[in-house]
Amino acid sequence: MSPSRRFLPPIASLQALEAVERLGSATAAARELSQTQSAVSRQLQSLETQLGVDLFVKQGRRLSLTPEAIDYALDIREALKIIGQSSLKLTINPAGGSLDLAILPSFGMRWLVPRLPEFAQLHPEVTINLSTRLSEFNFTSEPFDAAIHFGKHDWPETDALHLKDEAVIAVCAPDFLADKSIRSAKDLLQHPLMHIQTRPSAWRDWFSAQGESVDHVGGMLYDQFSTIIQAALHGLGVALIPDYLVEQDLASGRLVRAWGHATPLPGAYFLVWPKTKSKDAAVLKFRNWLAAQMDQEDMLPR
Repeated sequence: MSPSRRFLPPIASLQALEAVERLGSATAAARELSQTQSAVSRQLQSLETQLGVDLFVKQGRRLSLTPEAIDYALDIREALKIIGQSSLKLTINPAGGSLDLAILPSFGMRWLVPRLPEFAQLHPEVTINLSTRLSEFNFTSEPFDAAIHFGKHDWPETDALHLKDEAVIAVCAPDFLADKSIRSAKDLLQHPLMHIQTRPSAWRDWFSAQGESVDHVGGMLYDQFSTIIQAALHGLGVALIPDYLVEQDLASGRLVRAWGHATPLPGAYFLVWPKTKSKDAAVLKFRNWLAAQMDQEDMLPR
C-alpha cells in the first residue's frame, strides 16, 4: 500500500525545510533556492499544516527548528540526495542499466579500474558509477547497488562473490635497512612499522605466520594503501602491502622486501550486493563478468 498523500509533501516544501536546517535561516535558504523569504516561509507553514506537527519554535524574533524537525530534515536530505542521483542516472543513461558501485580506493584503482574497459566493451548499455568507501555501510541508507568489500562475507542481508584472497609483503625503501641487521622477522620490531587502518591486526597476524608470537606492534597509522606506499618509498618505515599493489615497485627496485615473501593473511575481497538487488540486470552482468575475471586469474601460472 502506498503512503497517504499526507505523508508525501511537495518536493519544494521538503527542499525548503532541508535548506533551512542546513543553512540556519529562511533568508539563507531563500537565497540558495532563488526564492523570496516569504515564499520559503509559506512552504514551511504549508508543510506544518500538512503533517499536523509543529516544526518551529520562536526564540525572540527568530524561528528555530524543533529537535524532531531537525531529525526529519536529516532524513529528507538523504531522500533528496537519492532522488537527485536517480535523476542524474536516468539523464546519463535513459535506457537504464546503471550500476552504483562502492569501491575500496587502492583495490578499486589498481585492480578493478584497469579491467573495466573490457566490461564496457561487453556491456556498453551499463553505466558504472564509482565512489570510494573504506568501511561497511548500510545499503538501505546509501544509494549503492553493490560494493567491493574486504574481510569476511558477514555483511548482513547481502549476497557475495569471492574475488581473491590477500597475500602481503613486508616492504621498505632500499636504503632503509641498508645499515641495519635483520636476522629474523622479529628484528623488524626494532624499526618503525606502518599500519593500515582497515587491517588493525595485520602485523600481528604476519608475525604469527612467520612463527613469531607478538602481543603488541606499535607504529604509524595510515588510512589508505596509496598513502602508506608513498611513506614506504620515502623511507619512513616498513609496510605490509598486498602483493598486487607493489609488484611494479619491487620489480623496479623502488621498494625491496624487508623480510620473507608474500604471506597469506585472514580476509578476502568480495563483491557484495543487497539481496533486494539479486535480480537486478546490471548487478547480474557485473557479477558474472567479475566471476569470469577470477576464473581467468586462476588459470594463470603461479
